[in-house]
Amino acid sequence: MATASDISQYDTEELERQLSETRRELFNLRFQLATGQLDNFSRINHCRKDIARMLTELRSREIAEAEGLALADLPAHRAAARRRSDDDAKGRDATTASERRAQARAEAAAEAEAASGPEVAEDEVEAEEKD
Repeated sequence: MATASDISQYDTEELERQLSETRRELFNLRFQLATGQLDNFSRINHCRKDIARMLTELRSREIAEAEGLALADLPAHRAAARRRSDDDAKGRDATTASERRAQARAEAAAEAEAASGPEVAEDEVEAEEKD
């Protein structure tokens, strides 16, 4: 699911292309729902919200153009730029909190495995001692 700050980074042509792809995906999901093949029902809501975010961004750009404002002057773009600069200053990347937690769990599991050392069968140890 695309966030508003991700969407604001697209240029207008890319945003319109993403909008048409998301609408096509929503159509396919609705078709799958009608035929009983849809596994993830929440994906429909995600697509609908993504479409709404894209349409909102396009409309805000249209209004900004009519008023003669630059994209950087829009409040949403200023807030997104501020968050990006704060993240860069603190060394954070654009991952979500759940992605960071999953990565931390994977790193902790890898450290625990490395700390336990390679497991060697007792027979192999005895064979090495005899040699």
